[in-house]
Amino acid sequence: MQVALLGVPYDNSSSYRRGPEKAPAAIRAEWERAVQYSNLTTESGIDLSAPGLLRDAGDVPCGTAGETRTAIEEHVGQLLDAGERPLLLGGDHSLTYPALRAAHARHGQLDVLHFDAHPDLYPQLDGDKYSHACAFTRSLEAGLIDRLVQVGIRTSNRPQREIAEQYGVEQLTMANWTSGSAFFFERPVWISLDLDALDPAFAPGVSHPEPGGLSVRDVIGVLQRLGGEVIGADLVEYNPETDIQAVTAPVCFKLIKELAAVLLQ
Repeated sequence: MQVALLGVPYDNSSSYRRGPEKAPAAIRAEWERAVQYSNLTTESGIDLSAPGLLRDAGDVPCGTAGETRTAIEEHVGQLLDAGERPLLLGGDHSLTYPALRAAHARHGQLDVLHFDAHPDLYPQLDGDKYSHACAFTRSLEAGLIDRLVQVGIRTSNRPQREIAEQYGVEQLTMANWTSGSAFFFERPVWISLDLDALDPAFAPGVSHPEPGGLSVRDVIGVLQRLGGEVIGADLVEYNPETDIQAVTAPVCFKLIKELAAVLLQ
């Protein structure tokens, strides 16, 4: 089994602020630096530098919104067909919908563990139903997800709460967060990790900072206690343009290592 890193340098479906399209290149640059000051061993003891465990599959070619969604679905599908576990480096959160389409076509009904400050359950935003704020509405409407668990939510308005209620979305909000929370899934699991799930004190390099969020340790703890077969993941919404003194880049490196560890279990 091998994890394939797949960059998606795209943020045309973002609202408010651009910049996440530069994230895959910035994450790779941090990766090169990090192997000098750290190493590629995960907390569970997996050495990701060992042959056959992790490779860089390059970037998805991005064009218009529609072209990019098609390319994401095709590239993720190719990785899954090759027996690899895709780990997408966003880019904005709109990439998750086409990635889930590819995973659903091969695995059937999916469970999703979603870390985010925002539920991304708008019916549409600014006239765009494929906005990064609508990724999970589209996925639920398409019947791709059987169970959606959202962790870290702390800014959900009425339209999004109505969608959550309609589809039975499980939300562990920050108002109800308790350390040691654990989740167990019966179907194949996709993990979607929006960096703004973290408190801005830990990850200022995002487009939509929302105070009062999770710590890096909180997220890693949930990953380490996770029960179920994880078949793919994405790390999204890192914005190098807002990353004060590159504080968030090492966080990306750390979380990618721990996501890879879960994918290799």
